[in-house]
Amino acid sequence: MEHSLSPAMQNAAFKRLNLNFVYVAFRVKADELRNAMRGIRSLGIHGLNVTMPHKSAAMKYLDYVDPTAKSIGSVNTVLNEDGRLMGYNTDGIGALRALRENGVEPHGKKALLIGAGGAGKALAFQLAQEVDELKIVNRTGRKAKNLAKILRRKFDKRITGEAFSVECLERELSDADVLVNATSVGMHPDVKTSLIDPKWLRPDLSVMDIIYNPPETKLVKDAKSVGAKAFGGIDMLVHQGAASFETWTNHPAPVEVMKQTVLNEFSKPGVSVER
Repeated sequence: MEHSLSPAMQNAAFKRLNLNFVYVAFRVKADELRNAMRGIRSLGIHGLNVTMPHKSAAMKYLDYVDPTAKSIGSVNTVLNEDGRLMGYNTDGIGALRALRENGVEPHGKKALLIGAGGAGKALAFQLAQEVDELKIVNRTGRKAKNLAKILRRKFDKRITGEAFSVECLERELSDADVLVNATSVGMHPDVKTSLIDPKWLRPDLSVMDIIYNPPETKLVKDAKSVGAKAFGGIDMLVHQGAASFETWTNHPAPVEVMKQTVLNEFSKPGVSVER
């Protein structure tokens, strides 16, 4: 049975800081989204997360959308500020914090991002603000090129997009400093798959895979085997949740408590989470 890790993670954080909040999960059908958003105002619900498939659709029911979230085209965090619903996207922030927590500083580097979907787009906007050069590779080349064009205009940096190919990945990895997989390739149950040939990996390359199930994908294992710094998506999951927590509470999130809760919950059978 599908299960969200967010209630356990957020409630542990509320408890640690002795805050009078509780986080509960509701399944909302697409044709009920409008009523659900009205209910938030009527009931005075202080904040919420929005998961797929509602991240884009929910925006039209908000009073304010953060400029970055508007550019990305999706929100995952909503704050009810005295009846005004304010939307934000913490996916990119979570990814950047996860990189830095693992000793990866993207500032001034070249990053190769695989995937231009929902999470990939959020990561692209965040990385574009930090790196000197960003290459976006996607199965649909047009999507990668359009995203790169938007980011190039916004940040005036070397940002290009290209259709996925073996030749492209090998070429771009040859001088990349950071590799981020923002696709579902390698996710359970296809744990033996990876888009990256191990022989392309180097000890001086940093690798982040946003997949958290399994905690270490084939890509992460392959990267570690050559001495590269590599980690999976649990840290990003925790940090995007921490950014949401801080938006709602105006308190620094107890990140270690949240991470340990996720690890504890993740060890239970049948647990997964929606972004």
